[in-house]
Amino acid sequence: MKDPRSGGVLVALDTSGPVGSVAIARSGRVVARTFLTSERGHAAALVPAIERSLHEAEVRRSDIGGVIVGAGPGSFTGVRVAAATAKGLAHGLGIPLWAPSSLDAAAVSDLVLPPGEGPWDPSSEWIPDSTASDPVRYVLFDARGDRVYAACYRVLPDGLEVLRAPCATHLADLLVEPRPEGARFAGTGAIRHRARIAREGDLVLPFPAGMPTADGLVHVVSTFGGGGPVEDPWGWEPEYLRPSSAERAAHS
Repeated sequence: MKDPRSGGVLVALDTSGPVGSVAIARSGRVVARTFLTSERGHAAALVPAIERSLHEAEVRRSDIGGVIVGAGPGSFTGVRVAAATAKGLAHGLGIPLWAPSSLDAAAVSDLVLPPGEGPWDPSSEWIPDSTASDPVRYVLFDARGDRVYAACYRVLPDGLEVLRAPCATHLADLLVEPRPEGARFAGTGAIRHRARIAREGDLVLPFPAGMPTADGLVHVVSTFGGGGPVEDPWGWEPEYLRPSSAERAAHS
């Protein structure tokens, strides 16, 4: 059986952040994409977005060879919505499921999206002297207050070198630690706290740098390998990195 990462059709989806996305890829190249701009509407919009993207790519459900989903972290509800949809596709079609970290995808989104693609907030302007070509990305997802989900990578032609593994932390704790030379911050957490980060002498990249996207997921799995598919798609669970608010309240 042909590996769908190199010669088949893949469906990728991520709703871990404020902008969700779906991508259809053939032989590792994205041929259709849809962005979901209403974070609260991800649950209702995701399946229609998949169908719309399949129609645009002239792909039938029976042609899909694999599905990729952002494993989180991020919005608890958003991560869960994408995970349930991806598991349903994998189970219903009998196809493999890849689940790389949404932080992995976010590290390469601006490098793989065509220029101008995506509904990015125009307030995420460049901070002077930042450059998208810098290979070290410190990705921060906003987790409210001083909390962030963080990971740091060196982006190489054939993969991601993990310099700091995905974790849940506080920005204050992160900023007192030494950063890899040449690191640039990116993501919703970096944009939210960019003035504070700039005071530390660090630079912040604009969106779509640091945004988890379906294009980024395709690149991580098709170009970087993305590890093997999950062994049990139906039993797989996302990487929340911290309990939901309901779970935290129950244990407080």
